[in-house]
Amino acid sequence: MSKQIDVRFGLIAMMIVFAAFSRLLPHPVNFTPVGGMALFGAAYFTKKYWAFIIPLVAMFLSDLVINNLVYPVLYPQYYEGFTLMTQGWYWMYGSFALIAALGIFALKKVKLPVLIGTSLGASLIFFLITNFGTWASGLIYPAGLAGLGMSYAAGLPFLLNTIAGDLFYVGVMFGSFELLKAQYPRLVMA
Repeated sequence: MSKQIDVRFGLIAMMIVFAAFSRLLPHPVNFTPVGGMALFGAAYFTKKYWAFIIPLVAMFLSDLVINNLVYPVLYPQYYEGFTLMTQGWYWMYGSFALIAALGIFALKKVKLPVLIGTSLGASLIFFLITNFGTWASGLIYPAGLAGLGMSYAAGLPFLLNTIAGDLFYVGVMFGSFELLKAQYPRLVMA
């Protein structure tokens, strides 16, 4: 791997890690970098397996901090000790992997209309899968289509923040990287 690719890879990975840890900053519920991180990695990593590995690892590390240092202080009644993963994590991480796959498929060329479309697609993937997972757990909603409908209806107020967060982080991450590429041509892939 050449030094040119190392710098590019390192910058992309660092931007994803910073985005993941921005979840520690105060923010509206569901206004997070999840979709933006997955799409960003999918668009810019040359070896596409990194588009899954780096964002998922960054997300996992930020989850460790949030679940073990932040939430126990905010909600001590729900935490009894170290938490490796929260219940239903596989629905969230699975949606994250699907968003990366969407990005790999759709973002072969980074263009504004495609970015907006994939960002909205990322929000819908996250909404549909995580609310399905909440319903499938059987802990909150009754079995059957009525329960599934209740789960999706309950998630609708959070969908707007998910869309706003995805659009914001896609704009910041992609915009920043494109500006850096214009300033430092060695970040441009041949």
